[in-house]
Amino acid sequence: MIIENIPTRFILPLIAASSVLRKEKLFKKFLLLAKEKRIPAKKIYEVLLQSYLFAGFPSALISLKLFKEIFPISIKKKSKIQSYSELKRRGEKTCRKIYGDKYEKLIENVNSFSPELADWLVVEGYGKVLSRHQLNLKERELAIIAMMTVLKYENQLYSHIIGAYRLGIKMSFISKLIDSLKILGNNSYTSFGRKILEKFLVLERYYI
Repeated sequence: MIIENIPTRFILPLIAASSVLRKEKLFKKFLLLAKEKRIPAKKIYEVLLQSYLFAGFPSALISLKLFKEIFPISIKKKSKIQSYSELKRRGEKTCRKIYGDKYEKLIENVNSFSPELADWLVVEGYGKVLSRHQLNLKERELAIIAMMTVLKYENQLYSHIIGAYRLGIKMSFISKLIDSLKILGNNSYTSFGRKILEKFLVLERYYI
């Protein structure tokens, strides 16, 4: 696939995937393509900002610094500081949209080996970050799926594929997104993603 021919709908996920892989040359090309396609800079910023949840602060810091070179916009920090209880409420609401009736099981499972992470997952991950309004939840999930695929986190990818399904994203779209990851130069990303997607399709008896 030629970069210039990438469908616009795949650009944000590819930006996310290339950023966590530290493929800086490709990352910059995707950023320039996004600029050419007039994808709002705030959407790109949000995709990179949320990446710290999955690839850590160092990765997000590097990516956002490169982003600033190509999109020299002013990002203003919101002055309103939300309370812990509000973040937890928002986090639970958003997390339930992704995990559905498996939400309690998720929290119980994480709590069994780390009560702190169980709390941070809801408050920090889903409340403070993934509930932000600059991206809708579908856009966030597609970027997360791309990141989980290239980082090869099996359980997390499977969970977010289910989450995408619950949000109404067609599995044929997820399949094409996973195929588009070949452009990152390693077919193993797509092979891994397709294996996890096939597992979901078989278990859910879903046909695309």
